[in-house]
Amino acid sequence: LASSFMMYMRKQVLRLYRQIFRLARSWQALDKQNTDAERNYIKDEARRLFQKNKQLTDAQEIQMCINEATSRIEIALHYKIPYPRPINVAPNFVSASKDKKSQLRRRKQSQPIYIHSQD
Repeated sequence: LASSFMMYMRKQVLRLYRQIFRLARSWQALDKQNTDAERNYIKDEARRLFQKNKQLTDAQEIQMCINEATSRIEIALHYKIPYPRPINVAPNFVSASKDKKSQLRRRKQSQPIYIHSQD
């Protein structure tokens, strides 16, 4: 049963990988001069993250990566920008505490799902 579930996850990951590379082939930048650079960024980022996460075996971690990739695709298509969007945190949100660990924890908690791979 576990191996069939892992095969299902593997198929999902491969489908996502192919989807990203199809997106890269058809990508059109807002500024036509940047199209090749943005296509290369999409491909390089996909290769880097898939390579980084290829050793994952925990189903929850794999699903989190799939969700992140799906979110990043949707955001890229919506905003026409392939790069991850920056984190927007209210200025007083993090600085309210003097404790550095607390600040880091709050910043981590405020990270949207599409930015976890940027750690």
